[in-house]
Parts: sequence; C-alpha cells; structure tokens
Amino acid sequence: MKTSILSLAIVGFLLIGCKKEQDPFQIGKQHVGLLTDSTQVKDLKTVFVNDSVVERLLDNEFTFNRTDIDIFDKAGNKLLTLTPKKVQDPTSTIGTIKVLDARYKTDKGVSILSTFGDIEKNHKISSIQNTLKNVVVFVNDNNTFFTISKTELPPELQFDTSAKIDAVYIPQKAKIKYFMIGW
Repeated sequence: MKTSILSLAIVGFLLIGCKKEQDPFQIGKQHVGLLTDSTQVKDLKTVFVNDSVVERLLDNEFTFNRTDIDIFDKAGNKLLTLTPKKVQDPTSTIGTIKVLDARYKTDKGVSILSTFGDIEKNHKISSIQNTLKNVVVFVNDNNTFFTISKTELPPELQFDTSAKIDAVYIPQKAKIKYFMIGW
C-alpha cells in the first residue's frame, strides 16, 4: 500500500514538473504569448502584469471611433498594439494584434526581423495584396498577415497600386515592416 502511494506521488510530481510553461513571446493560431483569442480587455492588466497597458481612444473621421491598446515593456519598448472587437467595452475580446517587438515569433520562428524568404519557407502563403505603400502577405496557418514596404520591391512595382504582386516579385531578403494577427 505504501509503495503504491509513493509511486502515485512520484508520478504526480513528474507530471507537474514536466508541464510545459507557455512561452510569453510565442505566437500560435489562438494565442500571442499569454494573450488568447478569448482574453477580454478587462483582463489585459492581469495578462501583461509586468508590462504597461495604455488605452488610446482614436476618434476622428479616419479611424472610425476605434480604441487601440498599446503594450509596453518596463524599458518603454512597444511590444504590441491591440484593437478590441468592440469600442470601449471591457468584455470585448481582441480583434487584431500588431506585433512590433522582435521577441515575438510564430511557432515556425518568423519575427519582425525575418525576411520574405523566411515567410515563404516556413508558412503557406494564401494571398498577397498590393496597397499604396506596402505589400501584405497573408498566411493560412495562424491568421497572420505580414506587411512589407513597397520600397523593398523592384522600382517598377513600387508605385503601381493596380499591379498584381506575386511571390516571385518580392525579393527573398525583403524585410518585414510589422505583422498582425486577426481573430
């Protein structure tokens, strides 16, 4: 009887000791670090207990009355910009996350320090959109879209907003400006 209790206790300690802790900078399909797709605005100070949470109400004709929440580390570096699904609603979940810090990486190791070649090598590209100043690269596996400045493209594509941009036109060494996750 004593050996079975001792064996059970050892197995319990091993299971507790082997529990993998969530990487606070790893990006998956339903989480960005400790932030999940079900985290509510009212819980952000708990999730980012060691960081500063700053809410900004953007109310003008161009932002359509939107609230952005900036997350800064203790050194004052901006980590993320979060946009809730509902304006000024503490129970709202987060709609989009703009990743601004290089420590945040997709589960395949892509960060803002990566290149288009890294995106192409590690993620399946679903589409590429041409905007006024940027090219937006969408990937399927984790609701992520990467923004690359058009200054990284060949000159003939930098000013043409109607051109269809295919992956072959984007240099492998093109740098990521920032990337976003949409839930």
